[in-house]
Amino acid sequence: MTSKLPLLIGVVSLSAFSCAQSVSLPQPPQVRAKNHVVSVTLHAVNENGKDAFAFNGKTVAPVIRASPGDILKITYINELPSKSTESCAVNPCMDMTNLHFHGLNISPHAPQDDVLTMLAKPGQVLHYSIRIPRDHPPGLFWYHTHPHGESHRQVLDGMSGAIVLEGMGRYVPEVERLRERVLVVRGRSIEHDPNAAALEHDVEIPAKGCGGEAEKVEEIFTVNGVLRPRIEIAPNERQFWRIVNASPDRYLDLQLDGKTFEVVALDGMPLAYRDPKYPTKTVDHLLVAPAGRLEAIVTGPPSGAHGTLRTLCVDTGPAGDPNPEMVLADLVPPWAGQADGNSATGQAHPLDGRPPIYKTVDVEALKRTAPEFVVNFTEDKNGFYINGQKYSADASPMTTARVGTYQHWRIVNDTGELHPFHIHQVHFLAYAQNGAPLPVPAWLDTVNVPYGGSVDVILDFTDPVIRGMSVFHCHLRIHEDKGMMAKILFK
Repeated sequence: MTSKLPLLIGVVSLSAFSCAQSVSLPQPPQVRAKNHVVSVTLHAVNENGKDAFAFNGKTVAPVIRASPGDILKITYINELPSKSTESCAVNPCMDMTNLHFHGLNISPHAPQDDVLTMLAKPGQVLHYSIRIPRDHPPGLFWYHTHPHGESHRQVLDGMSGAIVLEGMGRYVPEVERLRERVLVVRGRSIEHDPNAAALEHDVEIPAKGCGGEAEKVEEIFTVNGVLRPRIEIAPNERQFWRIVNASPDRYLDLQLDGKTFEVVALDGMPLAYRDPKYPTKTVDHLLVAPAGRLEAIVTGPPSGAHGTLRTLCVDTGPAGDPNPEMVLADLVPPWAGQADGNSATGQAHPLDGRPPIYKTVDVEALKRTAPEFVVNFTEDKNGFYINGQKYSADASPMTTARVGTYQHWRIVNDTGELHPFHIHQVHFLAYAQNGAPLPVPAWLDTVNVPYGGSVDVILDFTDPVIRGMSVFHCHLRIHEDKGMMAKILFK
């Protein structure tokens, strides 16, 4: 789905924030499979008053790279203090933590993607063993913490990382020959930062917003932990970018000034997986909800032109938070002598000789039926609700879905702000908004629901590995923390 905001195409001039003052886009460490097993040890730590993932002695979350059929073995050690000094959506903070493997079609049972019973107190350890189905589609996924009541603070602090399932070249062969960039875009709070005005100037936030929000700007974006980095790309060079919106509560309306995105996959789903005739589509800009992912081929600006990756302003509604336009990164020519290579580390992509798998299904008849279930988002001064209920750990499932079926759901947003709907374990086809067909339906795992409006989706419950108790929720993490989540039983 794309924003209805006007496009701001064109070359922009350099601001006082000079490219010479910025740093090159850093690449996180990458962990790969050995004998089809990816082994990772992560520590939850508090450094300089912020919660973080520690890996190999540094507070930088690794990119986990695996292939369909591999096993992820993750040891997660909670070394957070027993008494937190931070503020949570529901105080006091208990420094509980766990992991969610967002977008992966895997089991919700322990020791896999279980966010309901796998919780570690300070000093405790969680052992995950995740079997990725061999027929799982390749793409960009991500992992982040998911303790109810504390997830917003932890994700805002940066407790997230990317997961890449190899094999996209089976669907779009060109990407195997291109330099790859993994861009983890996170929100950074400037609410209490004495340098907030200077930081807003650095990323070129306009003085006037685009929506009805009355509050001042509270967050800016970083890319791989850096504010407005340089991304080296030669004039007219084609690169493969994999972008995850890892912000807990902000939208990205992504645009490359003067250029387009040749979209290859959305939310970890290759476009060709569901529609082999159309493996890519070209867009001027794309709205990526919190937790959404964009994988696309981009082309460097012409020689002598300044390129910019930016997010456009998103009107989040009269009750929403400011989501202004800002610059995410500057595109610059490579420095002399820079090493060549397919990936950002100079290491070629592992080739996957398996043929592509396609999953096409005719859901037209299902679109014409009444929704089997309606999700209604509401809120008031006391919290956030789904179908009038706040989430409770001891609650029964709000609904059930029989494995092996597709279902038509309608998500209704009866509030004055945007809400991104997400469901664990499955993808869905978002095909209508406010009762009207979307011009370009898309298979997603997180979809924006307009304020005062609705979205209709067809959910794919056909994968047998998803059996068990799972959840769906608003992916504005503070809304989920304050009640906007419910259980679903896949049986």
